Amino acid sequence: MSENAKPRSGGQILVDALVRNAVDTVYCVPGESYLPVLDALHDASGIRTIVNRHEGAASNMADAYGKLTGRPGICFVTRGPGATHASNGVHTAREDSTPMILFVGQVERGFVGREGFQEVNYRQMFGGLAKWVTEIDSLERIPEIVATAFSVALAGRPGPVVVGLPEDVLFGSGVVEDAPPVRVAQAAPDAAAMAELRTLLAGASRPLVVLGGTGWDDAACESLKRFVVDNDLPVAASFRRQDLFDNRDPHYVGQLGLGVSPKLAERARDADLLLVFGSRLAEVTSSGYSVVQSPAPRQALVHVHADPQELGRVYQARLPINAGMRAFAGALDMLPPVTVRPWQAWTEAAHADYVAHSTPPQASPELAGVDMASVVGYLSEVLPDDAVIANGAGNYTVWVHRFFRYRQRATELAPTNGAMGYGFPAAVAAKLRQPERTVVCFAGDGCFMMYPQELATAMQFHAPLVVIVVNNSMLGTIRMHQEREYPGRISATELANPDFIALAKAFGAHAERVERTADFPAAFERARDAGVPALIELRVDPKQTTPNNRLN
Repeated sequence: MSENAKPRSGGQILVDALVRNAVDTVYCVPGESYLPVLDALHDASGIRTIVNRHEGAASNMADAYGKLTGRPGICFVTRGPGATHASNGVHTAREDSTPMILFVGQVERGFVGREGFQEVNYRQMFGGLAKWVTEIDSLERIPEIVATAFSVALAGRPGPVVVGLPEDVLFGSGVVEDAPPVRVAQAAPDAAAMAELRTLLAGASRPLVVLGGTGWDDAACESLKRFVVDNDLPVAASFRRQDLFDNRDPHYVGQLGLGVSPKLAERARDADLLLVFGSRLAEVTSSGYSVVQSPAPRQALVHVHADPQELGRVYQARLPINAGMRAFAGALDMLPPVTVRPWQAWTEAAHADYVAHSTPPQASPELAGVDMASVVGYLSEVLPDDAVIANGAGNYTVWVHRFFRYRQRATELAPTNGAMGYGFPAAVAAKLRQPERTVVCFAGDGCFMMYPQELATAMQFHAPLVVIVVNNSMLGTIRMHQEREYPGRISATELANPDFIALAKAFGAHAERVERTADFPAAFERARDAGVPALIELRVDPKQTTPNNRLN
């Protein structure tokens, strides 16, 4: 430690640790429990502080940042109610394997256990949601614990970390030595495992690659593409990971998720070798563990995952490989292609099935209002390759997953845990992070109303994205299930919505309502050129709950 080191507040020591770990953005709802941090952020010229209007939106924006950058998204909220609100984003980051650090104010150490004002036991509250939950117990340990938080958030299977900040620690002052920037090791496959992978591939007749998870970068995706092309393999994406492989490539065969093509699901069942890279093959991707059975899949399974505890947890793979995606992709570059590939027709047929499934059909004459397939198909054609598409949860997303063709990594922001409200805050985060890119959010009317107040955030920090509100005046997913289980008995799924145009304009946003499919392209171009956040309300047929399902 330097002899000239000066005393710093706990808040300053913490912010200095963020700066040393290359943090450039924090998302927050301010609280008096962490005032010294807010004061230190005032002078942190390299960190942009985004003030949200709801802690749930702040944590979702931090998750989106983690998805886009591969670095932990940083979120600060106050104790008690702030922590409970922010838990939404922690759950998303956990299921989505997104690196994130949530810093939460806490009562003074001397008040702990007395049910002080807004006191919550974070270890109990977040214990099943986060990778690690801790509380800083002394000024001297701030650099150590912040460094550990970054390491845990990034190592193995990335995920969220929650750090409690006792108020007296932040207000305290002392001379403390900083920790160096965090470096994270990544597991790599051994040569024997890669040789066995090649042997299994050489003996296959109907192989299928399934991509998913996190930890990919552009170089890893390029290495993967070379492996796929050199071996003429069909590639499917796991749930909401469609941006890992160019959907226009003749080897791409679709997504294994909600609204999966029946032909693709059957093809996955019929495969004799599944090469699963990064995906956990969770419930949605595996169609309730039916396409890939647990614990012993019918198909020979090569399962590559960054977390050794994930391997063998649900599936007993023929070949488990513990490796991060970047290290594994580098090993693929060293693997010679197989010389005999009897699956050429299998790959071609699978891609042809995908093209047929993802091409918008003619709108049914029964359809009232805007045809969602046409809207998504139009955007798929006109948006640039690096456009970011964000969404939350609801049946409207089935059209997006089916008809939008992703072309680049980090262009799909969607929660694999099915969290409503995620898409709009995520889209704001994307536009703030990369303002030169086109950012479009799809949100159902119920989904958008989870965080409509973040229009204020978008306006304040100048994030001119476009949000498309799909309005069918009901909670469509629940209504669809309700109609299946209790036909004709509508309960708690009808919505009385505000005037979305008036609401958006009240924030200063551009807003239009579209009631005919033919009017959408011009409305979208006006929204994109508006120079301010823009909202387009689509009036759609409430009877059309998915592309293939219509209520009586």
